[in-house]
This record gives sequence, C-alpha cells and structure tokens, in this order.
Amino acid sequence: YFWKRYHNSPPLSTELEREIEFDDKQYGGLIAAQVLVNHGVKKLYTLTGGHIAPILVGSKALGIKVVDVRDEVTAAFAADATSRLIGVPGVACVTAGPGLTNVITAVKNAQLAQSPLVLLGGATTDILKGRGSLQDIDQRAMLEPHVKCFEHVSCVGEIAPALERAFAVSMAGTPGPVMVEFPLDLLYPEATVRQWYEREMRGGTSIGSKLVAWYVRRHVNRIFDAPQPLPLYRPLLPVHPLAGQAQVARARNYLLKAQRPVLVIGSQAVLDLAGIALLVKAVESLGMPTYLSSMARGLLGADHPLQMRHRRSVALRQADVCVLAGVTCDFRLGYGQSISSGAVLISANRDPVDLRKNRTPTLGILADPSQFLRQLATVLADSTAAQWEPWMAVLRDHQAAREKEIDAMGERECQFMNAVKVCRHIDAALTDSSVLVADGGDFVGTASYIVQPRSPLSWLDPGVFGTLGVGAGFAVAAAESRPNSVIWCLYGDGAFGWSIAEIDTWVRFKLPIVAVIGNDACWMQIRRDQHDVFGDDVAAMLRYTSYERVAEGFDAKGFLVQREEDLPGVLAQAQEIALGGCPVIVNCLLDRLDLRRGSASL
Repeated sequence: YFWKRYHNSPPLSTELEREIEFDDKQYGGLIAAQVLVNHGVKKLYTLTGGHIAPILVGSKALGIKVVDVRDEVTAAFAADATSRLIGVPGVACVTAGPGLTNVITAVKNAQLAQSPLVLLGGATTDILKGRGSLQDIDQRAMLEPHVKCFEHVSCVGEIAPALERAFAVSMAGTPGPVMVEFPLDLLYPEATVRQWYEREMRGGTSIGSKLVAWYVRRHVNRIFDAPQPLPLYRPLLPVHPLAGQAQVARARNYLLKAQRPVLVIGSQAVLDLAGIALLVKAVESLGMPTYLSSMARGLLGADHPLQMRHRRSVALRQADVCVLAGVTCDFRLGYGQSISSGAVLISANRDPVDLRKNRTPTLGILADPSQFLRQLATVLADSTAAQWEPWMAVLRDHQAAREKEIDAMGERECQFMNAVKVCRHIDAALTDSSVLVADGGDFVGTASYIVQPRSPLSWLDPGVFGTLGVGAGFAVAAAESRPNSVIWCLYGDGAFGWSIAEIDTWVRFKLPIVAVIGNDACWMQIRRDQHDVFGDDVAAMLRYTSYERVAEGFDAKGFLVQREEDLPGVLAQAQEIALGGCPVIVNCLLDRLDLRRGSASL
C-alpha cells in the first residue's frame, strides 16, 4: 500500500522539476541539497570531510544552514532531536569510515526512539571499493541493522530518487532512521572528476594500461551519462493509521465500567506534531489520571490536575483498566508485570511488535496513539469523571506523600548543595518558553521528579536506549529549532564529559544554552548499588572537576556554585547571558543523596 501510494503521488511543479535537471552548473552535491530543500530541511548537521564536501557546499548555496560540530555523533543526535521538535526528518551528513562508525550509537538511539532521521554518508568510489582506498569499509554491514533502509547511490541520476525514498521511508509506519551512501566521485562536478581519473591514468601505451583506461572511463561515463532522474514527488505527509470503530467502542465500554483507570502516554503519541493541541483536549476530555513519559513530558504543562508524577507503579498495580498510548511493556513497566494481572490492558501503538511485547493486551490497537485517544474522547467525553473522583483522590494522596518524602530528603544538611534543592531552584527559574534537555543518570533522575516542563515538546531525553552523551547534540537542535528560547541542559557530571568539546560549537553559533551540571564527583546511579552489593566503588568515582574553567577556555561563561543561597542569582544571570548569545555552564557541587536508591535498571 505504501509503495503504491508513493509511486502514484503527484509530481512536483514543472518549475521545481527544472531545478533538479542536469546542466553545466549542476553537480551531485547540489542535487542532493535541492532535495533537502524540497523536503523542508532548514538545518544540516555535520562534521566536515572530503567525501561529503559537495553536499555541504551545495546546501549552503541553497540556503540551508550548515551546523558543523566537533564529533559526528553530535550531528546525528542533533538530527534526531530536530525530528522530534519540528516534525520534519532531521538530516546529518558525515564522512566515510570513521565518520560513520562514530554515529552508530546515535543512529541506534534514533531507531529505538522512533525518530525519522535521514543520515547522509560519504563513501569511497565504487571502482576502488575493496581495494584499500582511504576509509573504505563495508558500511552497509555496519549500518543496515540499525536503519529502516540503506540506500547506495551508484550514479548521479539516482541521487534524487534515492533521497526521495529515504524521506518517505523514514516517516512511514513506525518512524526511524535511514541511511543514504554516496560515493565521493558522483558528488563532485563532472569536469573535476574526469580530470582526477585522467591524471591518475597517466596515458600509458601498454595493452594493460589501455584496458585500465577503458575500464576507468567506462566507470566515469556510467556515473554521469546515466538516464535522467525520475521526476521528484511531493514530500509525503505521513499517514497515521486509525483505530477501527469497533475497537474504539470496546475501549469505551471497558472504561465505562472502570473504577480505577490509568492512562500512560509515551513519546509515540507526540509524533504527530500537528495534532498535539487536539491530543491535549482529548486527554482533558477523557479525564483519566495520566502519567507522561519521555517526549510526552510537558504535554499538559505544569501542575495539571490530571497529571500524576509519582508512584506510577503503585497506581498501575491498583488500576482496573490501564490504557497505554504509545508505551511499550519493556523494563520501564516491569516487562508488563507492573500492571495488575487482573486489569484490562488497552494498548495503542504504531508498531506491531511493541504493541504485544512481553504482554498481550486485552485490547491491542495497531494505530497512532494520539489519533486513538482523540477518537476515544469523542465517544467517552465527560461521561465518567464523577465515578473516577474517589480514585483521583487516592492518587493525589500518593502524590502528596511522595512530595513530602522528597522535601524531607531536601532538608538533609550537606557540605555542598542538596540535589533536591538545586532542582527546585532550576524549576523556579524556567519560563513558559524554556526547553529542557536531560543527559545523565542520578541527577537527571532526581530532576525528573521535580522539574516540570512548561509546554509540549519542551523535554528531550534519549528515550528507551538510555544513552548518555545526547546532551550537546540535543541542545544544538533545540537552540536551532527554538531560537528565542533558553535551552536548559541538565547534566550529570559523568555525562557532561561527552559534551565538553561541543562547548566550542555552542560558542561559534552563539546558542542560548545553559548547562547545569549536578557534580557529585561520581557515577552515582551505578556507584550506589554497586557499593551496596560489593562494598566497592571501583570505576565509579570521579573528581569535583572545575567544569566552569573548562567553559571559560572555550570562551563560554562558567559559574561555580557551592552554596544554595547563591544559586537563584546565578541561574537568573546565566539565563540573561545565554539570551545574549553566550552559552553558560553552571557547575553545581553536590553531596551524594540516597533519594533514588535501587533505581538502576538492568
């Protein structure tokens, strides 16, 4: 169905088709850039390399902002975050060999987070593949397990169709990353490439030399004399599958009988950016106690009466109907065992595997979860709120009890600062336009209890893969996507190590980023349980490193904060400096707390 829809899509206007046709001024890199423009790409994330230089030059020529970073993995993380924030596949462009090996973690993270990332990768020429040329490896074998499709382009005429397919596939069904591989000789201008090959042949007169010359010229002719590219198609709008009317009716009937329902909303429910406002209205209309996870954090703003933030596992064990909207029964839900075995489980998910992973739902709906909730709201709206009020009161008591526990932990005397109070101050400093990026373990976990995103799509975390090191790339994308917002990066001191070199990127592009480091001089989430079990903290200890001085070395602004009374003023100053175009690093020295004992997931 998808491919039939794709090939039957109407062509672009004649004017746009002419823009892609070959002429003396066209070259492969420029053709690739034009396809990006046609798909609404405004930013291209990269670390430069000779294999991909024509794409970068072509992109700049056509008005795409080329954002060059200090590690290829940052470029891919930035593309992932861009996809989540603006609904257009983010694009990263990296050079061959090590450039691609460096991005594997980020590509896998995007796959598991279901982000429609498009990765453009350089490669050696087809004629030299397997002959020991620079940075030549089997890139397909390396990347193919982690992407929805791997496209190898073998001639200039294939560039546009291959990229068209890549964008379409990345958004279809369960979104995810795709890879397009470009041999370097089809990206450069034809005259330049022919000169390269003629120079290397050196005009030998032997039969062997003449055969080599014939073979090489045949290769070059095949690259540039290929048939004209197929007409480009309009960028496809993703088709969101709908739940059947009978399924919606069954869900309604289960909820009409429910006394203790729980709704859990995950990242997949906010993939449809255009429908977020309608999703919020649907959730409010349904009136169920709601837990938000990952990219869905902030969907209801701060302090919404329906949102529950603590003791989710207790609520799930007590619920008689549980609705999962784009949430998988993986380790985060105890592989499905966190939900009472006697509960009715209604699950809506785009992915057929995730829909039934570890636990078969009572009612499994292969559909977009946002669309399902909106359909459900039309048949259930406001009809059950009164019968659920006693249950809501029970859950609010759970919330209040947990808040008291957190407050009590925040009153513990410390040599430096208490992480709970630091997070309270961060939350107080946020504005309605603030965007939060989470990169860390224990400190970020503590922040997730306390810091409340103010609006939809204002919280970025890695997702199910739990990847440390996403912070710099996510922050770059957030700053480029929301130029009038302050981007607050919440870092553990361990995780910040991956981002240090990218302070240079933040400074060069004058990005409004405030990085707050919860510095407890260890890998606390690992150290705590490791020490409890083995009595040994080997490899789990760090130093109270002067990260603020590192920031100054990159011409950013750095603050060292050791006392709580100094923090509100520093955060206010940091926000003002960041809005002026200078990124800020706030190094908060913390004592080690036991708030999250037993939180390590294995």
